[in-house]
Amino acid sequence: MIRLTREPIDLATLQAVSAADGALCAFVGVVRNENAGRRVTHLEYEAYEEMALPLMEELAADTKRRWLVTDVRIVHRLGRLEIGEASVAITVASPHRAEAFAACRHVIDTLKRTVPIWKKEFFEGGEAWVEGPGHGSLARPDE
Repeated sequence: MIRLTREPIDLATLQAVSAADGALCAFVGVVRNENAGRRVTHLEYEAYEEMALPLMEELAADTKRRWLVTDVRIVHRLGRLEIGEASVAITVASPHRAEAFAACRHVIDTLKRTVPIWKKEFFEGGEAWVEGPGHGSLARPDE
């Protein structure tokens, strides 16, 4: 399961394991109420969907080639998100925990660095696109 969605992420659908699995590692990114000393009110995510989805699929396939994992699932929200809502969820199933942890870390770090998904932060007194390490390497289409 690789998806971009404007609906809340259903974490239960990400928890698939096979009889061979001994570990399920999950990462869920959630919207927090503070960043860089500013009170955040909400976020908005945009993506270049035609490019993001194939890159997410390739990331999952590459992860399966690099680690002994049986399943990789990635779901990222788009649109407006409120404080406490899940913005991204990743699960990795594997026979062993070491591979599950390493692969899950690889997926979130690579996703943030390479997939064209952008975060706009709304805070008291303003708004700004969040840029820099961990927030995508490609310019937004409107730039």
